[in-house]
Amino acid sequence: MFDVAAFGSLFLTLFVIMDPPGITPIFLALTAGRPARTQKRMAFQAVCVAGGVITVFGLLGHQILNYLHVSVPALMIAGGLLLLLIALDLLTGKTDEPKQTKDVNVALVPLGLPLLAGPGAIVSVILAVQRADSTATQVSLWAAIVAIHVVLWLTMRYSLLIIRVIKDGGVVLVTRLAGMMLSAIAVQQIINGVTQVIQAG
Repeated sequence: MFDVAAFGSLFLTLFVIMDPPGITPIFLALTAGRPARTQKRMAFQAVCVAGGVITVFGLLGHQILNYLHVSVPALMIAGGLLLLLIALDLLTGKTDEPKQTKDVNVALVPLGLPLLAGPGAIVSVILAVQRADSTATQVSLWAAIVAIHVVLWLTMRYSLLIIRVIKDGGVVLVTRLAGMMLSAIAVQQIINGVTQVIQAG
């Protein structure tokens, strides 16, 4: 009564989109300088926020977008612009200034949304749930969603060990690299959204 194919398909899709290995340097850059306990809590909060958003859109995705008159490409472009702003902060070193970040919970934005629960993941879940034609498939899909979030939490939770090894200088380097990666992800997301708008027109 468990659809292994549906589980594997959605899990692999979300793994590629949410990219647990790729989120590690970004998580380290955004949480650098905070106490270890705070960083662990932020890893858990980010996963909870992402899981909550994915669950809501999995259950009510089309209704929400239709009610707000928001298209999927618009969601992608907006998410890309938000990520680009965060990436520019990382690249220019603004996040190194404690005054700007010590009171900001980056677990909510940008980690939970839109980095983890971004337009790509949201759309994938909406489509997968819509196509599910049996209870077994539905259960398998939601199991895949839970599994990928457990993987994300474990990845971020144990990535904190890296900070102890690379020290402050390494954190600055990781921050710049994360900024470059994040800016590329943001630009690609905007391009994808614009391309879909053009194709639809």
